[in-house]
Amino acid sequence: MYSMTMSAVPGPRGPVTRKDVARFAGVSTAVVSYVVNGGPKRVAPATEAKVQDAIRRLGYRPNAAARALKLGSSETIGLVIPDNSNPFFSLLAHAVEEAAAERGYALVLTNSDGNVAKERRNVRNLAARQVDGVIVSSVLMEPGVADFESAEVPVVLLNHSAEAPGFNSVGVDLVAGARAAVEHLIGHGHTRIALAMGTNTGNYYDGREEGWLQALAGAGLPEGPIVRTPFTREGGYAAGKRLLAGAERPTAIFATSDLQAVGILRALHEAGLSVPKDMALASFDGSAEAEYSWPPLTTVRQPAKAMAEAAVNALIGTGRGNTPEHLIFPADLQVRQSCGCRRE
Repeated sequence: MYSMTMSAVPGPRGPVTRKDVARFAGVSTAVVSYVVNGGPKRVAPATEAKVQDAIRRLGYRPNAAARALKLGSSETIGLVIPDNSNPFFSLLAHAVEEAAAERGYALVLTNSDGNVAKERRNVRNLAARQVDGVIVSSVLMEPGVADFESAEVPVVLLNHSAEAPGFNSVGVDLVAGARAAVEHLIGHGHTRIALAMGTNTGNYYDGREEGWLQALAGAGLPEGPIVRTPFTREGGYAAGKRLLAGAERPTAIFATSDLQAVGILRALHEAGLSVPKDMALASFDGSAEAEYSWPPLTTVRQPAKAMAEAAVNALIGTGRGNTPEHLIFPADLQVRQSCGCRRE
């Protein structure tokens, strides 16, 4: 068999092929295939090292389309989220990417921009690109599943609190998390606790609102004022200004997202109020913005990494093909200064 010396690297004449690698390493193309694909046959460590060295020296890049055709898999999954500029969804997307990479899969990320039609279009486009499956963090709390059923690829719903029959879904206990945050504010002596409730596409009853109500009822307190604005900094800013302009100003606010809470902080600072002395504040998500705002926000942390792992496992891991499950993770309260606690 013809073999080049390891120092004689051929000049570029076009794309490097598997045959070029085989000649350079002094092995058959089948051995190169085993090394590139991780099997099906084992290759001696010394031989594998020669092949890997040849791949590096020649700059060989496997043909992804041919590999997908041979394996029956593109080794790629899609992710649809509402907005990757939102720190929580950015955190969630990064966790999904890491979980997929650990299984040898690449990730294609798309944004729905909070639009149902765009969300469905993104799912169809990803399916047309022959991804192995799609993880969807829907803009709807209870999305219709008909479009997902016709997507012709497996779909897993992520950051999804309600069960979706026929689909794997992963979410967090919104009710318990919100209740814990409001109960903590009550523990600081607050009796007028407002809710800055995020709005999204569709009409639904959010578990965070239910948790707020349960905490107040459990303490024998009346419902505080509710302001409904988008899950954004701008939405929080508007919510803060409206709550401050109300007839009965609350002494504490529970915001349903960290971004809203950041906007509320600006409204409170502009009004000359001190947080938490004049107004206590707690939020939901557990993003980095909560930790680095001023004062740092007491927030309900969603376990993004565990949720992402569960979604990826259901799509391409050991859970693939099993009876669909609805997995709910507990959230935990991260206590910081905005609620009135002196330190974390």
